[in-house]
Amino acid sequence: METTPLRTSGSEGSEQHSSSGSGSGSGAVGGWVYHLGVNSIGHEYCHLRYLFIRGKYIEMYKRDPNENPGIKPIRKGVAGPTLLVEEIGRRKVNHGDVYVLRFYNRLDEEKKGEIACATAGEARNWMEAVDHAKQQAEYELSRGGSSARNKLNMETEINLEGHRPRVRRYAHELKKLVRIGQGPEKLLRQSSDLGSSVRPDRYSEGDGGDAIEAHEWKCVRTINGVRIFEDVADSQSGKGVIVKSVGVVDATADTVFEVILNVDRHQRYEWDTLTGDLELIDSYDGHFDVVYGTYDPKYLTRWHSKRDFVFSRQWFRGQDGTYTILQFPALHKKKPPRSGYCRTKINTSTWEIRRLNTPVGSNAPKCLVTQMLEIHSSRWFRWKKNHCSKFEKSVPYALLCQVAGLKEYIGANPGLKLESVTTVIHSKISDVSLSNGEYEDSEVQDEFYDAIAADSSSSSEDEGSDNDEEPDKKEMKVKLKNVSWAIARLALKRTSARDANKELDPTVTPMIIDPTQFHGSLHKGKDDTDTNCWTSPSGTGFMIRGKTYLKDNTKVMGGDPLLKLIAVDWFKVNQTIDRIALHPRCLVQSEVGKKLPFILVINLQVPAKPNYCLVLYYAADRPVKQSSLLAKFADGSDMFRDARFKLIPSIVEGYWMVKRAVGTKACLLGKAVTCKYLRQDNFLEIDVDIGSSSVARSVIGLVLGYVTSIVVDLAILIEAKEEAELPEYILGTVRLNRLRPDSATHSGI
Repeated sequence: METTPLRTSGSEGSEQHSSSGSGSGSGAVGGWVYHLGVNSIGHEYCHLRYLFIRGKYIEMYKRDPNENPGIKPIRKGVAGPTLLVEEIGRRKVNHGDVYVLRFYNRLDEEKKGEIACATAGEARNWMEAVDHAKQQAEYELSRGGSSARNKLNMETEINLEGHRPRVRRYAHELKKLVRIGQGPEKLLRQSSDLGSSVRPDRYSEGDGGDAIEAHEWKCVRTINGVRIFEDVADSQSGKGVIVKSVGVVDATADTVFEVILNVDRHQRYEWDTLTGDLELIDSYDGHFDVVYGTYDPKYLTRWHSKRDFVFSRQWFRGQDGTYTILQFPALHKKKPPRSGYCRTKINTSTWEIRRLNTPVGSNAPKCLVTQMLEIHSSRWFRWKKNHCSKFEKSVPYALLCQVAGLKEYIGANPGLKLESVTTVIHSKISDVSLSNGEYEDSEVQDEFYDAIAADSSSSSEDEGSDNDEEPDKKEMKVKLKNVSWAIARLALKRTSARDANKELDPTVTPMIIDPTQFHGSLHKGKDDTDTNCWTSPSGTGFMIRGKTYLKDNTKVMGGDPLLKLIAVDWFKVNQTIDRIALHPRCLVQSEVGKKLPFILVINLQVPAKPNYCLVLYYAADRPVKQSSLLAKFADGSDMFRDARFKLIPSIVEGYWMVKRAVGTKACLLGKAVTCKYLRQDNFLEIDVDIGSSSVARSVIGLVLGYVTSIVVDLAILIEAKEEAELPEYILGTVRLNRLRPDSATHSGI
């Protein structure tokens, strides 16, 4: 199964592919992946395959079609509207780690198949490529009418399920693959790094903007170009002190992520002075594992010369390409206390790896690596006060130095940096056909917005200062210390309210919505001290696209929500429930509910034991204006809704690890999880299946563990992509104050 490195193809490759008859005039991407599955006799197979996506078509080849003109695909189909792709996470295949994507049909989940990629970033880029193919199909439908829809219905959707004929031959090849050991190792050399060669406005992953947090960071030390910060805003609370080390690494975020997760002792010895001996104990769901390790004795006292520890790692990759790794102390039955060692708990810590935009014309990748950890306050202040060398001999100091070690190690080993070997083909026709904002894929680098913590009093830009941004871009960032901030807030609030009103019919007199007529199972909070309740904050805590965003990327503070939050239901259910608005006992079906001009129902389906449904009901005081963005969203296709439905989270109060896990960057929910839409009468219901994504399940599991002690704000909006749709407006907000899971009621629906 020898293969040669892929090459970037220009017009020659385009001519070759146009002859294969799988569509014309569409941009294409291709690269090597592994096709995983089980054949008819129950044997697992793992075949190296060339995946090729052009227009709305997805094809799979045994050999590179660029080097073998005229070769026929072994699998081929369209990226239809029912095709969904889920990121499964990391899995060990043939003694190597790969990242798995599951393809399935939303109407028939038995139709499914899996492919494996070399890195998490590569997996995400393949997901975006499939999403683009789906948008191409949707675009053709919009232009072709009923005839195009009938044609698409007659075409077969890509199916990666199961086996093909000649089972014995495939079983023999599987044995050969395992025997020669060219599984994931071979794939790593044939990596399909889509992001580096594809058109910048389609798949590029840049910095999505810094979140303005409540932290106030102060640099206290510098080590080999790495800065160590202390959070002075919370340092007087008497609890643990949050510190972090920040450094710029000359590598891709994918490369740094792989190095951090790698437990190989030979590699760890080259950059990790503290935890070089690590052993992977167990792995779960592709995004969570448990690791055993020992400390280097030089950082310990002579009375405890041997110490070991067990910790869990939970990681995920955001839509902007930022990696987050959470590390907690843990227990595991496979590693009981060991004779001669003192079992200790590691410091709770996080890693964040974020790509930095490089100057125009530079191909050298850079990323910002941040390690954050919690240190006992009494020890930290004692180290700071004495200014002695004891801190340099401590475990926390060695942990903070890991960023410096990582930076030097990667700099000294340029071979670690993943090079792009993707086949990328574009045609002028595809660029033109996707110029319509309704169907063009989101610009990943522009999808994310800052959520401003309500208690922020500082304009710390510690991480941003490491970015090689131009001065004029830095000036565009919000400065909370600006004396004109209060005046600007009021002006932006009024402007946003005026612009949002264009979404509702101006010829109709607004009706008075009496909130006392609507009741949900979760009560509305009376004040900030009330708990297990909801309120509806203003949108000033969130940054959204301004009027000139398409020209200068300027973001402005949000104003009052367009829709009024009238009730919240907090249900406990055995199985997730869709179409809640159709139930006779739902407030949407009540007499007063039927009189409302428009109701938006957001049903957040939370996976747990038991499962929960958080249902938000938003009402408009006037009918939706025809041809407005809200009307396009309410009455448009599911593809359009998936590309525009956005949620911005912000943990106002809570454990710092939960804040890091949730973040403050917006998420296009339709691309992250499965969303189902129901448009009837005077309402639109959106059922958000959080459990459809393993990453979302992982994060929500962490949040539920601390839900009784956190205050979270959510903002819902429709992403604006065209100048006529700007400035953006906030559709609705909600603040959930220290929810109690045991207070959820049985829905009876």
